[in-house]
Amino acid sequence: MSDESRARIAAFTASTDGRLYDANFDPEVTCAVCECADLCWEYNQIRPSDEAARAKLIDRIIGSHGEHCTFVQPFWCDYGKNIHVGENFYCNHGMVVLDAAPVTFGHDVYIAPNCTFSTAGHPVDTERRNQGLEYALPITVGDNVWFGMGVQVCPGVTIGSNVVIGAGSVVTRDIPSGVVAVGNPCRVLREIGPEDAARYELFEPQG
Repeated sequence: MSDESRARIAAFTASTDGRLYDANFDPEVTCAVCECADLCWEYNQIRPSDEAARAKLIDRIIGSHGEHCTFVQPFWCDYGKNIHVGENFYCNHGMVVLDAAPVTFGHDVYIAPNCTFSTAGHPVDTERRNQGLEYALPITVGDNVWFGMGVQVCPGVTIGSNVVIGAGSVVTRDIPSGVVAVGNPCRVLREIGPEDAARYELFEPQG
């Protein structure tokens, strides 16, 4: 793929205003997605114990990351370079990121199995949807966020810091900082307070 083509793709994948683009029949776009899919496939074939090989390939797939970054296999994304993660990032099996627009995670983010972060959306009207047109809106996640199993995050969502998103939630709107939020659509259940630090006893082995 030429540098000019890469630059054009980078321009629309960095868009944050939701303008429609041809995601299905533009050969340069499909080529970029195919290249990333090949890298993800290669990543998913690496032995889990080969941490050096995994780290080397994840550097080629995603845009940027801090120290202590773990993507448990299998992991899939569309473009990869629009994904940016902070320090101490961990995602478990089956994470999918549709990153036509930027997807940004802060520090100390933990993601349970089978979670999806999708910036991509389709027109509601049939005619334009069948033309292969899509839009993309960025997803932003703050620091100290824990996503339970099977969470789905939709285009354009911003999630604050110090948040727990309950298992199975479908996040269609912004979530403020300092809360537990659950459900479909995901709603704030309660604030996180000092009492939460005392909810669990520390396990101490006997003998």
